[in-house]
Amino acid sequence: MGTTQPIRDKEDLKKFMDYYKVENPKPRDYALVVFGLHTALRISDILNLQWREVYDFEKQCFLDHIFIQERKTGKQNVIPLNQHVEEALAAYKMQQDSRAEDYIFSKRTNHKAPIHRTQAYRIVRQAAQETLQEPNISCHSLRKTFGYHAWKQGTPPALLMDIYNHSSYQVTKRYLGISQDERDAVYLKIDL
Repeated sequence: MGTTQPIRDKEDLKKFMDYYKVENPKPRDYALVVFGLHTALRISDILNLQWREVYDFEKQCFLDHIFIQERKTGKQNVIPLNQHVEEALAAYKMQQDSRAEDYIFSKRTNHKAPIHRTQAYRIVRQAAQETLQEPNISCHSLRKTFGYHAWKQGTPPALLMDIYNHSSYQVTKRYLGISQDERDAVYLKIDL
């Protein structure tokens, strides 16, 4: 299958997430991976975020939610920042002199410019190549992985459809690779 896949196995996911934290420490890259996995945002929306959208510089604390206008759909989205995202962003923020107008995932030499999509892809691909056997991992895998594990943990299908702005559960199942998982289970369980 040549399409982008979610990271299905929990142990693989942990190794993938920890690559830029433990194996090859890079706070920005680690924060990017954690942010993508825990917010289900498209990479284009992630790369355009500025620090003021996640951090209150007056109160010196992270915001409870981010409010984002999705570039692809134009829809307003409100996403809570969980503990994992806050911790990854805090560790990254300590490594640099961040200002409210700086992009979160900026170039190392210019905080006024976000990294490019191709750089984000390289970051994700390197972690995947070093930790996973799955060849079809890309930036979009972060978004798909969120939904796949939310589904496995019992999130109602209608809620996943809403998160992804899909028109039907069939679209969401296909998007997350759930349809193939269900089909595989039938073939693997059959004992004739």
